[in-house]
Amino acid sequence: MSSDGPNDGISDADGIPTAEEVVTLADVETARNRLEEVVHRTPLDGSTTFAERSGAASVGLKLENVQRTGSFKIRGAYNAMAQLSPAECERGVVASSAGNHAQGVALAGRLLDIETTIVVPEVTPSAKREATRGYGAEIVVSGDIYERSYEHALDLADEDGLTFVHPFNDERIIAGQGTVGLELLEQFPELDTVLVSIGGGGLISGIATVLKAHDPDFRVVGVQPEGAFHAKPSLERGEIHELSDVNTVAEGIADARLLEKTFAVVRERVDDVVSVSDREMSVAVTLLAERAKTVAETAGAAPLAALLSGAVDVEDENVAVVVSGGNVNLAEHAELTRTGRMELGRYAEARLGVDDWPTVLDTLGAIFDRHGAELDVLERARRTAADDPSRTPVIVGMEGNGPDHLSDILNALNERGEISVENSTLDS
Repeated sequence: MSSDGPNDGISDADGIPTAEEVVTLADVETARNRLEEVVHRTPLDGSTTFAERSGAASVGLKLENVQRTGSFKIRGAYNAMAQLSPAECERGVVASSAGNHAQGVALAGRLLDIETTIVVPEVTPSAKREATRGYGAEIVVSGDIYERSYEHALDLADEDGLTFVHPFNDERIIAGQGTVGLELLEQFPELDTVLVSIGGGGLISGIATVLKAHDPDFRVVGVQPEGAFHAKPSLERGEIHELSDVNTVAEGIADARLLEKTFAVVRERVDDVVSVSDREMSVAVTLLAERAKTVAETAGAAPLAALLSGAVDVEDENVAVVVSGGNVNLAEHAELTRTGRMELGRYAEARLGVDDWPTVLDTLGAIFDRHGAELDVLERARRTAADDPSRTPVIVGMEGNGPDHLSDILNALNERGEISVENSTLDS
C-alpha cells in the first residue's frame, strides 16, 4: 500500500488502478494490527428467523452497529489517520460525511490528538451531528447532498492546509474497513455469501479484498437504495456512473457515485449489486428491532432488506449480513418501524367521522380491547371539504396481527352508527 497519500497509485489506460494496486490482504492484516486495541471485535449473531424467511441454510448478522461510534467507520478512519505525518497531525484534518464517517474521524482525532473539522450535509440527523461534536470535532453544515459537502470540505482543506480524510476513496480507509472481513472469516467458517451496503464502496471493497484472497468462490453482493443505485450501472458500463441526484431515507449510503479506487476494487472483486426500496429497508429496520433486538439505521439494514425481499437468491447458502450502522434518533426509528409494520400489514391508519366527540372515546377503546388490538394514535384531524360537517374527523393508528385482523376492526367500527370509516391505509 502506498503511504504517500490517498491520490497516489499506478493507473491503467482509463485512469483506474487495478484492485491489487489499491489494496491487498496484507494491507488489511496490517490494519488489523494497528486497530487491535482501538476497535471492538463485533459479534456475529445467528438468526433462525431470517434464515427461514429467506431460504438460506443459515444467516449471521455481523453487528457493526454496536461498534465504537455506532458503525464500522472508526476502523478506516483510525487506520488512515494513524499513518499521517507529524506535520499533518499538527495542522489537523477535515472530512465530509453524512454522519458515521464523521464520528469515526472525530473519535480517531481524539484518540490520536488531532484536531478535526467535519462538513456534513443538511440531511444529516441531529443525533449524528451531536454525537460527532461529543467526540470533539468542529461541525460545518454545508450542502443539500453529500457531494456538495464533499466539495466544501476539499475547499477547506486547500484554504486552511488541512489533510482531507476521504470517507471511502483511500486505500488506508479501505484496508481498515476490510478488518470486518477478517473477523467474518474467523466467526463464520461456513460462509458462502456476504451482503454489504454500498455508499461510496469502501466497506465492500475491504471485505471483498479479504474474502476473495482467501477463496475466489466467496460471493460478495453489494446493496444500494433504489434512489442511490449507481454501482450496478457503473459495473455494466465499465466506467464510473454518477447520479445527478439521490433520493432515499438511507442517508448513510446516499452517495452519487463510486470513485476511482473503490470502483477498481468493486469491479474486480464484487460479484453483484442489487437495489432495495426505502420501504423494504423500513421493514428490515423493524424486523431487526423485533427479532434480533438490535437498532439499525436504514443504511445498516439494507443488506437484510435484500435478503428478505428476494433480491438475492440465497437458497441453502450460509449468508452473512453486515449491519453496518445503528446511528438513528428515536423519533426517526419510530417512524421507520411504523412504516415497516405497515408494509408487513400489521399497522394501519384510518380517518373516521364520529358523533359526540369526545364521548365516543370509550366506544373506540372497547372495540379495540374486544378485538385484541392496540390503539396507537387517536387525534382530531383538520376538517376538509370532504368531511361530513355534522361529524368530527378523527385519525386513528392501530396495530394488529395482520391485514385481516385490522380489516375486522375497521368493519366493527363501521358497524357503529356513531362512527364511520372514511378511508384507511389498508385501501391503498
